[in-house]
Amino acid sequence: MDLEPGPPQPQQPPPTWRVVDGDLPLDAGPRHGAPGGPLDGLTVAVKDNMDLAGVPTGAGNPHWRATHPVPEVDATAVARLLAAGATIECKAVTDELAYSLSGTNVHDGTPRNPAAPGCEPGGSSSGPAALVAAGRVDLGLGSDTAGSIRVPASYCGLLGFRPTHGRVPTDGLVPLAPSFDTVGWLARNGAVLHAVGSVLLEPGSRLPVRFRRVIVAEDAMGEVDDATIATLEALVGRVGERLAPVEHIRLAPDGLDVWAAAFLSISRPEVWLAHGEWIGQGDPGFGPGVGARFAAARDAAGEPADALASEIRQHVTDRLDELLGDDAMLALPAAGGPAPPLDASADDKERRRGVNLRLGAAAGLAGCPVAVLPAAADGGAPVGLALVGPRGGDEALLELIAALL
Repeated sequence: MDLEPGPPQPQQPPPTWRVVDGDLPLDAGPRHGAPGGPLDGLTVAVKDNMDLAGVPTGAGNPHWRATHPVPEVDATAVARLLAAGATIECKAVTDELAYSLSGTNVHDGTPRNPAAPGCEPGGSSSGPAALVAAGRVDLGLGSDTAGSIRVPASYCGLLGFRPTHGRVPTDGLVPLAPSFDTVGWLARNGAVLHAVGSVLLEPGSRLPVRFRRVIVAEDAMGEVDDATIATLEALVGRVGERLAPVEHIRLAPDGLDVWAAAFLSISRPEVWLAHGEWIGQGDPGFGPGVGARFAAARDAAGEPADALASEIRQHVTDRLDELLGDDAMLALPAAGGPAPPLDASADDKERRRGVNLRLGAAAGLAGCPVAVLPAAADGGAPVGLALVGPRGGDEALLELIAALL
């Protein structure tokens, strides 16, 4: 006879060490880099969507971890850090398949935001950001497709850097939308941010840049509240003291929402191409937000290619090339305000995601480097200022940040 199912068993909470700070310890302990290098003594948390030889890559999802082989070689970015003397302390929690900006994870737990207790850490580089903000490590190595370095940097009060597309190799990174994927990093001070760039950036596509102007995107500033605007404008003033004058423009005459829609139209089919076959082989058990985004990616992949979105991408690239030249940076919010509370409603989370996508779309579509500078808004909650530089101007942007902070 068939057995009746027993009473439902209570779900076991994730391990405390994951919930608290996002740490996924290495079984064999820290991995030490070559002694005497430029990053000797620097400690690193590597986002769990990047390969570390001999360590399972979980990508924030237990089904992914169970259905993929343990990598035999390090991601190039990881290998470069080790060769420069850095010590890999741990892997760190990520949102599932890096397909979120909130920093929450139903499987591995949500890292605690030390800079804003009770609030989201921002994602998908949530674990690296939380560990750096807590002082557990010096550097968080992560990835940024739609804002996954920029948003956690803003929410956790950190410096963050997303490089020009193609200037840091992405092999060994679990893809999301490959034409937008970048390897980025988080730190507490400008010297570390700059030092890491000198190790990771490919030198061949460097653009000689000398910053003389700051351009404030007024339409992007209009996406955040008055307190955040006041905080960010004060930070713009500090930057402008070194690079006067400061100009104010409307960045997207056709609307930031149009740019964000183009980003989604291009990225969603790429997401499904990267993961649709794997998803079809078994239920990954995605959390509701991530599952809905993959469903949207599946639906978009079945539609004809969006030629208009590609035209908009080229328009945005031309627009930023013209604005920035080889001597200007664009200033805008790195996220849509301070980190929201963990218990925010689903509708509020989706609204904030939309704001963050509108703020992040320009740099993603144009492939420009972005540095995030932290500041404290009213009440002490962190917010971040994103400084977008010309493509290939990564070194100049990092040098400026090192001089400022």
